[in-house]
Amino acid sequence: MELSRLAVGALAALAVGGVIYALLYPWISGGRRAEQRQKALVTQPGRSAASRQAAVSQTNRRDKIATSLRDIENRQREMTKLTLERRLMQAGLDWDKRKFYLVSVIMGLVTAIAMMVILGHPAGAALGLFIGTLGLPRFMLNFLKNRRIKRFINELPNAMDVIVRGIRSGLPLNDCMRMIANESQEPLKTEFRTIMEATTLGLPISEAVMKLYERVPVPEANFFAIVINIQAKSGGNLSEVLNNLSKVIRDRKRMRGKISAMSMEAKASAAIIGSLPIIVGALVYATSPSYISLLWTTIHGRIWMGIGAFMMILGVLVMRKMISFDI
Repeated sequence: MELSRLAVGALAALAVGGVIYALLYPWISGGRRAEQRQKALVTQPGRSAASRQAAVSQTNRRDKIATSLRDIENRQREMTKLTLERRLMQAGLDWDKRKFYLVSVIMGLVTAIAMMVILGHPAGAALGLFIGTLGLPRFMLNFLKNRRIKRFINELPNAMDVIVRGIRSGLPLNDCMRMIANESQEPLKTEFRTIMEATTLGLPISEAVMKLYERVPVPEANFFAIVINIQAKSGGNLSEVLNNLSKVIRDRKRMRGKISAMSMEAKASAAIIGSLPIIVGALVYATSPSYISLLWTTIHGRIWMGIGAFMMILGVLVMRKMISFDI
């Protein structure tokens, strides 16, 4: 009996809460306030019909921009899921999964043979196989991706300047981007050529540019895609916006260089501190091998060597975090 009463009370409370939420939703979501602002703009006394219409059109344009930004944000959330195909694409490689796995196996076998020859122990071969199969291919992808991104950021402001000059001289946006696809440096040339090929197949230029962030996941490419997308949906002075964006990207690059120069001393100190124990251990082993061999011939030495290695790795990660800056 008590349980039935509790169930009836819970259902009644849920029903009342649903009715209250339905009645208060326009005020909670801001929709009612937006309608009131538009009515105030239209019915405001002392204003001409043209000025009221201009105010309403400006409000509608802001709503379109906000909607476009929300759509772009939802797309970017889907782009954050990195697959192997996307990693290969970001590194600038036209490989498939089968080729990548084949290269990984070959690198693992070569590394295992090299470790076996150097150490002369099967454990070294197993370690080399693990590093060469799982570690080196990922490191190679990250290296190629970072190098490609660096080149892209260096060339993107120049491409924006070409678009700005072309638009101001009367050329359409597609012709300006086609000019970049034919005459710019890599990887910008390949990326803009991909965009123009997508537009040739019928894809709108705003959607084709949005896919640029999938291949080059940097804020600069995201800014460029957002500007083109908003201009295609809401209009505006594209040459002025791209000119300002080009200045912002150059300022970001200049700031990145200043931060790198200021943190160079800390990076050198971290490299010296991180390599000092290894260098000291190698020198002690060269002069007194029987003295330092206790670290790997006794159980207590292995324990302390493991603790020391863990603390070294932790210290290197902390120092790396301290000298790494996101702009």
